[in-house]
Amino acid sequence: MLPNKHIIALSAAVLLLANVTTEKGTALAQSIPSLKDTFKKDFGIGTALNNAQIEERDPQMTEFIARQFNMATPENIMKSALIHPKWDTYDFSMGDKLVDFGRKHNIKINGHTLIWHSQLPSFIRGIHSQDSIRTFFTDHIKTVAGHYKGKVFSWDVVNEALNEDGTLRKSVFLQYLGDDYITQAFRLAQEASPGTELYYNDYNNEQPAKRAGCLALIKKVKEAGVRIDGVGIQGHWHVGKIPLNDIEESINQYAALGMKVMFTELDIEVLPRNFQGADVGQRMTANEQSNPYAAALPDSVQQQLAADYEALFKLFLKHKDKVTRVTFWGINDGQSWLNNWPIRGRTSYPLLFDRNNQPKPAFYRVIGLKKG
Repeated sequence: MLPNKHIIALSAAVLLLANVTTEKGTALAQSIPSLKDTFKKDFGIGTALNNAQIEERDPQMTEFIARQFNMATPENIMKSALIHPKWDTYDFSMGDKLVDFGRKHNIKINGHTLIWHSQLPSFIRGIHSQDSIRTFFTDHIKTVAGHYKGKVFSWDVVNEALNEDGTLRKSVFLQYLGDDYITQAFRLAQEASPGTELYYNDYNNEQPAKRAGCLALIKKVKEAGVRIDGVGIQGHWHVGKIPLNDIEESINQYAALGMKVMFTELDIEVLPRNFQGADVGQRMTANEQSNPYAAALPDSVQQQLAADYEALFKLFLKHKDKVTRVTFWGINDGQSWLNNWPIRGRTSYPLLFDRNNQPKPAFYRVIGLKKG
């Protein structure tokens, strides 16, 4: 055992090292341009937050988030399986921490999501009656949206209700409640939280067939006299294959219906995949070609990623009168869901910041659009 004076000296050295490390991280966070400040006159800049970030377990990460983003979406904690785990039990603990985080750091919170066919509570599998599904559906929306009345800026009321051809997905809600369930979801959310913006959110709804279904969905809700404020285009695209023309046409067509348009889960996949979209139920089998950039991203791909992000943000800025928010699905590459989907354990690079929160070429290309 060390003498007391040695323990004190060692403790002081550790504390000094910790302070230097913290100061270095703080200096880095402050030296990088801020996304939210760069685009403050154009649209909100958001990110998805996980539990560790919401609970502020890493002070440097908290500072980084607060400097870069002014909007946030919970990655998982408000999905029904977590927030409504049992028939008569709700768990608002993490959601309340998220609201507190947003209030503390001046970040607007988008609730995600009230009605989704995936990540449902396990007890739903045992329900086989229309009355029971309707009771769950109604109580869930009223209780969750009501709990966060005045606390969240917006809700993704219904998430991913469409097939790729624009028809309604055969979810448990369509099966038991019929094709009016989407309108009813917006009606219930409007009643429970009248001051909150209400959105429909989906992936590939910039593609013509799915877009047509989304436009029809919006019209049906509006024609029923129910409020719907905007549509989210998730923006899970693939490097070198960004459908810019379809995206622009979608912005214009959704805005023509009076919708605010937002890009809600933006990332650009750089790894091989044999299908398009973001259906979490899809998987691929790993092989020797599955994880080609385990050590680092080749410069050619890095530059293509940068060019793709620059082209996207150039389009967003062109339509800044219609686009209200751009939210990245994660803060840095290491936290992206694409490391584990559709194959677990891959090394993906889909965001503007690397695994150490260092800005990538794509970040500077995006920032550069406002600096020129």
